[in-house]
Order: sequence, then structure tokens, then C-alpha cells
Amino acid sequence: MTNPIGAAEALPPRRRFLREAGLGFGSLALASMLGEEARASSAAVAPLAPRAPHFPGKVKSIIWLFMTGGPSQVDTWDYKPELQKRDGQPLAGADPKTGFFTTSGKCLASPFKWARHGASGTWVPEIFPNLARHVDKMCFLHSMHLRQNNHAPASIELMCGTNRPGLPALGAWETYGLGAMNSNLPAYVVMHDTRPRGDDQIWSAGFLPKTFQAMALDARRKEAIDNLARAGGRTDPQQRNQLDLIRDLNRDHAAARPTQPDLAARIDSYELAYRMQMAAPEALDIGSESSLTRAMYGIERPECATFARQCLLARRLVERGVRFVQIFAGKGVGGDGSVNDVPWDCHSDLQTNHRSCALHTDQPAAALLADLASRGMLESTLVIWGGEFGRTSDSQGAKGRDHNPNGFTIWMAGAGVKGGHHHGATDPFGYKAVEDKVHVNDLHATLLHLMGIDHLKLTHRFNGRDFRLTDVGGEVLRGILA
Repeated sequence: MTNPIGAAEALPPRRRFLREAGLGFGSLALASMLGEEARASSAAVAPLAPRAPHFPGKVKSIIWLFMTGGPSQVDTWDYKPELQKRDGQPLAGADPKTGFFTTSGKCLASPFKWARHGASGTWVPEIFPNLARHVDKMCFLHSMHLRQNNHAPASIELMCGTNRPGLPALGAWETYGLGAMNSNLPAYVVMHDTRPRGDDQIWSAGFLPKTFQAMALDARRKEAIDNLARAGGRTDPQQRNQLDLIRDLNRDHAAARPTQPDLAARIDSYELAYRMQMAAPEALDIGSESSLTRAMYGIERPECATFARQCLLARRLVERGVRFVQIFAGKGVGGDGSVNDVPWDCHSDLQTNHRSCALHTDQPAAALLADLASRGMLESTLVIWGGEFGRTSDSQGAKGRDHNPNGFTIWMAGAGVKGGHHHGATDPFGYKAVEDKVHVNDLHATLLHLMGIDHLKLTHRFNGRDFRLTDVGGEVLRGILA
């Protein structure tokens, strides 16, 4: 793939602005003035226009179910009989620097009952009765690891490849590389209730043009998108004239101040908002879904209603051509001892916390997989489940677990990956990844590959060097590819 932005960056700032902004308003005359070069690079003129991948990809859209707070791998998807046998005994190799606080150094058994499920015989704890029915669709990465041991830095590393401020997130890179499939909806959407730690940094466009920034939807608000409706009874022609006037003023402003690169992105956002006025309300209206579908997701159940609505919206958005949807799971109802912005954080009472979080997410996530499969959409959609890190195998206090970035599990289901497959392993206690270790750069390289993008070729020049999502690392996990 030709660098979608690089060609434009070689131009003087004023000419680059005119090139990027001209066709955003359908100005054919301006495009003609800019010459054949402008027409040859659709990415520079229309940054969200669909672009061909490097090679045919099996994945068109990704839905990432982000389990904010860090679920415990040994209490969710990484069953460790040895940990059960050694409950209360010293954990060999326990390192007090692993977590964020101080741990006991003694093994803490999982408090949940486990059983095998599916043709793959995958071990699943009792807290996931609905997801257990889908294990043969899931590809488990048991050997995930990263460098950061606190929520915000780890979340940034997981989404941006490394923990440095100002870097673009995975969804922004994907949009930058492939453009949008639906010009009337954003290509990259984030949904949350309480904003997670790391906040905008987790879904930022970083040094990429702000055109590739995620649109964040707040599940707590009746109107998920601010200022979408037309104000004051304004007609469509009136609004069109207003936007054209704003365009002309911004163009004059940019010509006088050519060092302001975000102006073209701001114009793009006005244009997208204009087009979304019809498309977005329909996409976000779950009232049109059948009662059976709503019940399948659990929308009427208070303990999982918010996440259920988000999962159903994710299906509707992907169905309409949104490339990347990320849901940051919030809290359900009931006192589980966790904090709103990191619900899976289980420092004091693992059992109560994980039961509550699983109750909030299990049914909606399982419904999403079933719904996508029944519509034939799982053949082109990849669903990801996981948090920013795992938890320690030794206890914090009597019943809790501390942060652990050295070994945790993420699963994927759908297009391009082997169902019922288990990649990598942690040690017998689930403390550290030891076999076929997967760093976040490897995960990103694999996800881009599934989208048809060579991670080594997707670059953006910034501050004198070419950056990529996978930084200086990253290997495609070819053993998990279907």
C-alpha cells in the first residue's frame, strides 16, 4: 500500500491544505486547478475514501470487547490445576515488583468451578455459562504480555503499541490504512460508560491527522452524539450553505496560516456530521430490533443492560460498514468492590468482583457472537475479548489479586483465526508467559495482516522518521490463522 499520507506531506503546507480539503466539499473546479497529481492520490484529497489493502484480507471489521481493569487469566480462560492444588503454599518465583502493590507470595486458587466445553474441550469457569457455548469459535492467546503494570499505561501500550504519549491507536492506524466503508458513518467508534483510565489516549489519532480519530459514544447519555440534530429548524439547503461558507472562511484562514494542519480534519468532521444526521440515528436505534433479539442480548436485565445495548449497537454499526468498534466494559449493578472506571480490578475480593463483571458481560458477548454468526457476519468480522493485563497467581491480602502484565489471555473469534485453538502458555501457576510469547506488537501485526495490511509498510512520517503501529517489532502469528 502506498503511504496514504506521505505523498501529501511532501507538498508545501498551503498546497497540502488545498489538496486535502478541496474535494471534501465536492469542489470539482478546485480539484482541476490542483492538477493530475491531486486526482492521483485519493487519500490526500479524501482521507476516508476506501483504499485497497496490500493483499486480500479476511477481516472487514473488528469489534474489541475491552474488559477494563484487567481480568484474572487464571479465573477466566487459563485453567491451572496446579494452582488449585497448591492453594496457600509459597509461589516459586513470586516477584513483589510484578504487581502494583504488595502480594503475599502464596498461591491463591480460583474460587470458581471449572468444566470442559465444546469439541475443543476448553476449560471454562462457571461464571461464563453463555460464552462457554462458543469456545469452538474462539482462538485463545494464553501468552500475552506487555511492559506496564498500571491501568492507564498498560491500556495505552495495548492499543498504541508502546506507552508513549501522542501515539495513534490501533483503530486510527486501521482507518488511516484502509479508509471508511461507509461515508455516512465514522470508520472508528468507541463506546464507554464511565471513561476508562487512559481516556482519549487509548483511542487517539496521535500524530496522524485528526480525521482518523475515534468517535466516542457515552452509553450513559440519552443522546450519544452531541449536536447531531439540526438547530433551529434549519433546512438541508440552509445547512449546506452554512457549511460551504465555513469552508470558504477556513480555506482563507489556512492560506494565511499554513502551519495549522488540523484545519482540514476539522472540516472533514463538519462534513461527516452533516452526512451522519440521517445515517447515525438509524444506526443507533435499537428500537427497530425484534424483542427476541433484545432479549437474547439481555437489554432488559439491569445487571447487563448497558453492555448488552453496546454489543447490539456494535453489530448494527459493523453491519453498516464501520470498520473498528471498541467497547470499554463498565460496571453492572451490585457492590463488587471495584471502581467504576476499572471494573475488573480485583484487589480485595476476586470472587465477588469477577462474578459481578462476568454477569455484566457474559450474556451480551455470547449474544454478539451468536448474532454475527446467524447473519453470516462472523465470516468477515473479528471479535476480541480481553483487558489491559492479567492478575497475579499469588494473593493480595486474603482474597484478591494484583496487576500482572507478564502473562494473560486474550481471545478472538471470527474471521481469519482458528476456532477452538489455544496458542502459547503460561507456567503451571499462570504467573508468566513461557511458551510462544505474544507481545502487543505481535498482536497488532496479526490484526493488521487479517485486514490485508502489511504492518511493515503502513507508516507515517513524523518528526523526521517513519513510525508504524508495531514500532520496531511485531511478528504475524501465522499459527493461529485459518
